[in-house]
Amino acid sequence: MRKFALFLSLALMLSLPSCEDKAQEDLQEYLIAVPITMTEEEFINSVEVVSPLPVQESGKIYAYQQLIFVNDKYLGIHVVDNSSPDNPRKEAFIKIPGNVDIAIRENYLYADSLRDLLVFDISDFNNIRLVNRLKNVLQNNVVWPFEADFVDYSRFGSADEVHVGWELQKERLSQSEFNSRFGIIEGSPVFENASTDDSSGKGGSLARFMIVDDYLYVVDNHFINIFEISDLSNPLDMEDVYAGFDIETIFNKGPHLFLGSMRGMYIYDISNPSVPEFVSEFQHGTACDPVVVDDNYAYVTLRGGNNCGALESGLFIVDISDISNPELAISYPMDEPFGLGIKGDHLFICDGDSGLKVYNKSDVENLVALDHFKDVVTFDVIPLESTLLMIGDEVLYQYVYSEDGLDLLSRLNLN
Repeated sequence: MRKFALFLSLALMLSLPSCEDKAQEDLQEYLIAVPITMTEEEFINSVEVVSPLPVQESGKIYAYQQLIFVNDKYLGIHVVDNSSPDNPRKEAFIKIPGNVDIAIRENYLYADSLRDLLVFDISDFNNIRLVNRLKNVLQNNVVWPFEADFVDYSRFGSADEVHVGWELQKERLSQSEFNSRFGIIEGSPVFENASTDDSSGKGGSLARFMIVDDYLYVVDNHFINIFEISDLSNPLDMEDVYAGFDIETIFNKGPHLFLGSMRGMYIYDISNPSVPEFVSEFQHGTACDPVVVDDNYAYVTLRGGNNCGALESGLFIVDISDISNPELAISYPMDEPFGLGIKGDHLFICDGDSGLKVYNKSDVENLVALDHFKDVVTFDVIPLESTLLMIGDEVLYQYVYSEDGLDLLSRLNLN
């Protein structure tokens, strides 16, 4: 009888999960945004040009003449010599704390450093020089970490430190640990939710900087920041224009600016370039939202999930033939789209982990799939005259156009 009882006890112990197994089952992986801070002195003095460095987190791309600039989120800009597109080479790294975007006109590069606007002379890319700093002209320029599940506010430094960006860290936590650290009540949600001028460069659809003639437009979370740049090395800070909430991107087509926000697309008339005037808006709910435009349509990718608000992702094609009354023409489902680009009848969509998708858009009611690069992670594209640039997962790709889509020309690992 004792042997049977002992056998039964052992069997029960083996059949039931251990406390360690149960705890492991309860752990969930969270993406935590940790603030990056530095002292005021470090913030001002850390701008410098150094030898090429491995990329930490590739962001937006910008093309100018035979150069490609790749943003390293909140850290600075990688300079790539693209004089031989089949063999591009990293040449330098411009350290700029808090940087997320740039624009270039006639060898002057404009970059954000959190709240400041910096001006560099890049006429000799072997001797890039900082020539001006406009302080405190971008007051609402801290980009929110929408991809994170939560922000760890406890890791902010002292009041005299400068918050220059975010580092995303994965952590496995139990529900009780998560609630204890972040003060969340169980059951509650974590979050509630391009210019054709040859003298200027070209950014992608995720750009927050846009140069149109003698004006630089920079969107932050709420405003269009306007700078008159006829004196290229000495931008004149003009009166900001309030544009709404959660502004993310800017695109120019003719006399209009198209602003992508988490709430919709806003259209502004820049016939008077120093005072953009609101024309109309297209609302689409809440989602992360870049936009590009041709003559009659605006192409908007909406990325749902995470903290972008919407549950579903897709491509919205908006009829703007009546610029004062934009209307949805048609929408197509996507997986997790980021940037997009257009060239002629070609539409290029960076669909995140689902790769780069190429469509013929001559009939927007019936997009025709031309190509699908499934084996790449994609973030943003820039369609140039003879090549297409694409960035994703710390790799810079260049393609040449073909009749049916694209052919790979080169692949540069930025690490």
